[in-house]
Amino acid sequence: MTLQKKPSVPSHIQKLTPYVAGKTIAEVKETYKPKQISKLASNENRLGFSPAVSEAVKDALKEIQDYPDPIARKLKQAIAEKNAVTPNEVLVAAGSESIISILCRTFLEKESECVTADATFVGFFVQAGVMGATIKKVPVTDRYKFDVDGMLAAIDENTKMVYIANPNNPTGTYLDKEEFQKLVDGVPDDVLLMADEAYFEFAKGVDDYPQALDYRTDNMVILRTFSKAYGLAGFRIGYCIANEELITQMMKTKLTFEPTATAQAAALAAYGDDEFLQKGIDVVEGGKKDLYRFFDEQKVEYMPSISNSVMMILENEQKAVDFTQAMLEEGVILRRINAFGLPNCVRITIGLDNEMQHFKESFLKVKEEILV
Repeated sequence: MTLQKKPSVPSHIQKLTPYVAGKTIAEVKETYKPKQISKLASNENRLGFSPAVSEAVKDALKEIQDYPDPIARKLKQAIAEKNAVTPNEVLVAAGSESIISILCRTFLEKESECVTADATFVGFFVQAGVMGATIKKVPVTDRYKFDVDGMLAAIDENTKMVYIANPNNPTGTYLDKEEFQKLVDGVPDDVLLMADEAYFEFAKGVDDYPQALDYRTDNMVILRTFSKAYGLAGFRIGYCIANEELITQMMKTKLTFEPTATAQAAALAAYGDDEFLQKGIDVVEGGKKDLYRFFDEQKVEYMPSISNSVMMILENEQKAVDFTQAMLEEGVILRRINAFGLPNCVRITIGLDNEMQHFKESFLKVKEEILV
């Protein structure tokens, strides 16, 4: 049967480019059948997750027939205590991308404008675009950092939201304390400032890294996730900290029963295991230093990073395409970041020793053909 009519799609949705995730291990195994696969594309914790998580999830499964706690009371309490805020200033949802979606649904309208960088987390572009908002993308600096002066200059009477990721994804760069203070001071009180700290745990030990909680204002929302340092990407759970009134409004548009009971249990167990968290941070720090040495030896341009990935800078987009594909055929899954506004760059997640060795061996195999 041929449909005479079909549901109409709003023009602003038709114009959207959907987020395209990195390739899975199963896809690569089926397509290329390499001897080894190293998934270094999605900034996951390659160490895995805390041993405490498995038992907590097993216990949660005993009540899986029931709806989960819609406000995640136990987890909110733990987050509030660790960050010296009240539970009413915390919202838990299905990952920080879900929180971005909630913020956009709550505060944006079709005529709204948002200010951000041209090379940052593409998930924000999608979620703001869903609301039909106009996104002003300010070019990053020649050091791939958010341009604070440029962003402040882009704010006008129609601006409803300013988004930064600090550290930034995919560049690994960051605003230092002075730059962040300048941004906070310059954003008007009636404009929402989103400080996405998805990589907070990897960055917090850096001397001049500004932890957003130390700069809180009534119009600031601080986003964090359990997907990166805590190794719970598959559970989809994250949280934000903000003024109680903002949280109250966000609760109106949050999906009632997110995140799941198992995700809440996993996050609560992981959040209490500081020893495992530090182990993962140490793996990343050691892996970055080793990768920097390798890149220096190979005369590869890259950006030093305070997240859990490093961005390679190639000569042009075609080299980035060819390099990523050649590495994929060797079983090394990397992230070409054209969708993030950097078509000539490739992001490498820091993995375990054997994965990073696989990267280096594969790099040396493809280097002469692709990069010279």
